[in-house]
Amino acid sequence: MKKLISVINIIVFMFITGCGFKVINNNQLKEFSIADITTTGDKKINFNIRNKLLFNSKDNARKLIKIKLNTTKNKSIKEKNIKNEITKYEIVINVKVEFNVVMKNDFKNITVSKSGDYSVAEQYSQTLNNEKNLIEYLSEDIAEEILGELALKLNDI
Repeated sequence: MKKLISVINIIVFMFITGCGFKVINNNQLKEFSIADITTTGDKKINFNIRNKLLFNSKDNARKLIKIKLNTTKNKSIKEKNIKNEITKYEIVINVKVEFNVVMKNDFKNITVSKSGDYSVAEQYSQTLNNEKNLIEYLSEDIAEEILGELALKLNDI
């Protein structure tokens, strides 16, 4: 019985390794340079996303792109306690990205949405700090997702 299982495992291993599947190297896909970034909406979120995108673009890449970011932030109450005091807020960030390669007039769109919540602290300054940290985390996460989508869509062009 044990010999049969080991033979089956060897056969399955041989089929899996010989299938030609290759892991994508993300560094090879991120071969683009950003010519211009136009932003509308929330300035703090746009600043974080813009810096992350510019940091990850290559200077001498053969694909030169222009990007337009439209960011919206919605803050709503998520939880209240028995005394009807707010205990948690929820923030939803929506980013619409429109980009095109400079030599081509082929516009592509990406929409990214992330949400998170933060707790209300005893001190108002700590609550503001919680909100700021959540916004920074969400904007970093959105920038990473935009970079991945840009790399994939530019690789198709």
